[in-house]
Amino acid sequence: MRKYTSLIVVISTLIANITFAQIKPAATPVLPEIKPKKEVVYQVFTRLFGNKKTTNKAWGTIEENGVGKFNDFTDKALQEIKKLGVTYIWYTGVPHHDVIRDYTKYGISNDDPDVVKGRAGSPYAVKDYYNVNPDLAVNPGKRLQEFDALVKRTHKNGMKVIIDIVPNHIARNYHSVSNPRGVKDFGATDDTSVVYKRDNNFYYLPGKAFEVPTFNGYKPLNGEKNTVSDGKFNENPAKWTGNGSREAKPGINDWYETVKVNYGIKPDGSKDFPELPEGFDKKDYKAHYEFWQGKDVPSSWKKFHDIALYWTARGVDGFRYDKAEMVPYEFWSYMNSAIKMKNDDAFLLAEIDNPKEYRNYLNLGLMDYLYDKVETYDHLKAVIQGKTLPDALSDIQYSMADIEHHMLHFLDNHDEQRLASDAFAGTPEKGKPLMVISATISSSPTMIYFGQEVGETGKEDAGFGKPTRTSIYDYIGVPHHQRWMNGGKFDGGKLSPSEKELRDFYARLLNFTISSSALMGKFQEIQTVNRSETTDYDPGLYAYVRWDDSEKLIIIANCSWVTTSHIDLVIPNDIISKWNLKDGNYTVTDQLYKKETTILKVSDGKGMMKVKIKPSESFLFKL
Repeated sequence: MRKYTSLIVVISTLIANITFAQIKPAATPVLPEIKPKKEVVYQVFTRLFGNKKTTNKAWGTIEENGVGKFNDFTDKALQEIKKLGVTYIWYTGVPHHDVIRDYTKYGISNDDPDVVKGRAGSPYAVKDYYNVNPDLAVNPGKRLQEFDALVKRTHKNGMKVIIDIVPNHIARNYHSVSNPRGVKDFGATDDTSVVYKRDNNFYYLPGKAFEVPTFNGYKPLNGEKNTVSDGKFNENPAKWTGNGSREAKPGINDWYETVKVNYGIKPDGSKDFPELPEGFDKKDYKAHYEFWQGKDVPSSWKKFHDIALYWTARGVDGFRYDKAEMVPYEFWSYMNSAIKMKNDDAFLLAEIDNPKEYRNYLNLGLMDYLYDKVETYDHLKAVIQGKTLPDALSDIQYSMADIEHHMLHFLDNHDEQRLASDAFAGTPEKGKPLMVISATISSSPTMIYFGQEVGETGKEDAGFGKPTRTSIYDYIGVPHHQRWMNGGKFDGGKLSPSEKELRDFYARLLNFTISSSALMGKFQEIQTVNRSETTDYDPGLYAYVRWDDSEKLIIIANCSWVTTSHIDLVIPNDIISKWNLKDGNYTVTDQLYKKETTILKVSDGKGMMKVKIKPSESFLFKL
């Protein structure tokens, strides 16, 4: 209790130091109405989803810790995922990446632990872009057919498929055994005598051999003997490392298991390819596609273009692009326009961490969606940790008024600390108001990460991967998720009552978001007026309205986990006017649980409604 009290004191101090002259007036802008349907993405780490073993030994093998398969996504499992309100599944870790396991009888070379992170390997060190991870198949010799069957099964169950493409970097030992006729491996025709050449796939350090990084006694596989591991890796000349390191011996915190792909960016940062004409930020994908016809572009562009179309032809509905801003947006225009020509409904999602580049990658790079990580996600995390007030969420929304529909919202993914972990919210219940805000403040898609809906905390020491995140580098079980999986029944049979209630909350919220027309309509905050006028408007409260012609919502979330608030919530005159409400009483009902009803009283063109809101509670009041 002492911990909670101290955090409330921090928030109270923050609000006490705010002068209302600094808060913008109640006459706030209205974000434009967007008509498309709201989408929900379910990210699942494919290797971990169906794993039933609970040993969870650090650095454990498949035999010890187990592994999930494509076939674990049964019709029952997929139907239960769909019932959450999911429209897309992002199967993470599908392309064949480095893995410490002997698959030589399938024609696959062994990977060197000296340049592999963990035992199961990083899904972002792809070794063969024309095949899938053999760990995921019951029969590795037919692994691609098993993936094709999963795509068909997902479609049959009413959802679409997203997989990763990582154009910025590939595995240090990239070698495809599945190249289509006429396709050569990355680097096969490179001139390795020079640092840079436009049509080289990599950057080189002529005269220097690669050296395996070392750090404070770190040993691959925790020191376990392996016939391939000897502290060396044969790469001469050395290549630039995936994160851009130009050292022959990268650091242990560099992406040493990968090499940087060359997109025609010279070592001095200048561009060595055709650039888009002025005004192309206003052009559609067809115009972009036409522009690139007949243009001479770097070899790496063509290789990834062909990879994307290969998977599109196999029925994949979209891609999540890792570290997309490390690749020039002209390349994305070239590749994404080609994808859209094959499937104009393709879902193209990019990881971009620099807000100054958002519009370039959306308008020039033709991305459909970008991560809203450094704005909305980071702010919500700071709020629940008692570091700031929720009020700045309004400014974040308004600052992205022209692109808010394209900024995908999430609170959990494979890169971040688990929402329910001690390093984030502390409990899954404390994450509930954050989830309501994240899912309803904008018209953008919402993403959740498997296990989030049952309170997964990521407490396991998996070996290379450490607690607070579910490891992507190791074979490991995911305990809360496994209780829902219930030995493959996928019925939640082993969940605790609180875990069942949490999953019900997620299902209610996400299903409401995909059916609500107001959430694709307009947004306006009512935080400022209530912060300045409403008695006992506690620090953790955040309120806003969403509406279109057919639906009007008043949303309030309580980010405090100890304070119950009793308030007269103000609905300002301009909202009442925009909603064409006359003086009188209007019943409003919460849409999450349909149990809470109150009266919106409109008098002299101003609205007020009595609200009692408990810790970590939220209401989606519908007029």
